[in-house]
Amino acid sequence: MKTLNPVEGQRWVAGMTPLAVGDPLAGADVLGVPSVYWERPLEQEAVAGWGEAAVVAPTEASQVPAALASLGTESLRWVGEAPTSMPGPWFGGMRFGATGAPDAAWDAHGVARWTLPEVLVWRDGGGLKVAAFAPEERGGEDAVRSRLERVRACFPEGYRHSRGAPVALMLKSSQADFEARVGRALDAISAGHLQKVVLARSLDAEGPAPFDVVDVLSRLREQNPRCATFLFRAPDGACFLGATPETLCQVDGAVLRTEALAGTAAPGQADGLRGHDKDLREHDAVVRYILAALRPLSERVASDAEPALLPLKNVVHLRTGIRADLRPGITAAQVVAAMHPTPAVGGTPRERALSFLVEHEGLDRGWYAGPVGWV
Repeated sequence: MKTLNPVEGQRWVAGMTPLAVGDPLAGADVLGVPSVYWERPLEQEAVAGWGEAAVVAPTEASQVPAALASLGTESLRWVGEAPTSMPGPWFGGMRFGATGAPDAAWDAHGVARWTLPEVLVWRDGGGLKVAAFAPEERGGEDAVRSRLERVRACFPEGYRHSRGAPVALMLKSSQADFEARVGRALDAISAGHLQKVVLARSLDAEGPAPFDVVDVLSRLREQNPRCATFLFRAPDGACFLGATPETLCQVDGAVLRTEALAGTAAPGQADGLRGHDKDLREHDAVVRYILAALRPLSERVASDAEPALLPLKNVVHLRTGIRADLRPGITAAQVVAAMHPTPAVGGTPRERALSFLVEHEGLDRGWYAGPVGWV
């Protein structure tokens, strides 16, 4: 594994081969917990990666934009056929930003971290493909071929990871403390200091035995088919995983797609959501913020005329789709820097809301509500 300077160019050798029809997560029983996992069922996108051929890990927040911009600048030489489409190969994320007192639980993930896996397995049409990566140096091609052959033997046709039995969990959280913070937020809004602020709280879950991370991941993806399900495993084994319905940005060339998700109701109350003043104001704040953030970066920005309903398993959100044609030279790193954090996860006015969270939330968010994904 190499830890790279955020702006250092590198050369890598890679190879690819098809696999039998199956599940990208199937290799977990042989290869162990993946280093990265990403799945968006509606986009027919699923990928699992093992090992770390390289890591980009800035240590200061000021280094993050350059680190993100550097991903994809490395030179890849393919041994044989190159894939016509492949998620990644860089996967990772970054902290939400300045929050409460530091929590050591987030130390292993750092300020930001992107991984180039040694092995990547992804869904391609009706089948699977596997790619392997190694530094372009003596023995690199042999390492790639060896990894491809090893992984090909791990994926029996049609196999899917089997889930364990449900377990009873003990949940711990301070409801009274959280309600007191909500009260302070409402006071700040009533006084005109804030229009919106999004408070989070932590919840500890204890089970009778150590958690099976792959089992938790399997349940997340099966129960949230409209979401992006993700996992990022740090070198010490600590895993950050979840399922999110929100796309911060999807940049393909000069075309940007994003969305405003804000305004929420229980499924049984969905019919009245688009007529509820509080939720419409909350949603409009996110739309206006995103449009204002994108205009300096774009030739053209457009949004849906009115929000639609996005039904999920446990809630329904208001959703407005937003599209932009970026100006020449604008990168995904610049888009992320301009947009994050949106009022959907922070608040508005932005700086006042973030200051309120630092002072009152009492939580180190770490990567929670921060950008995660692939480049």
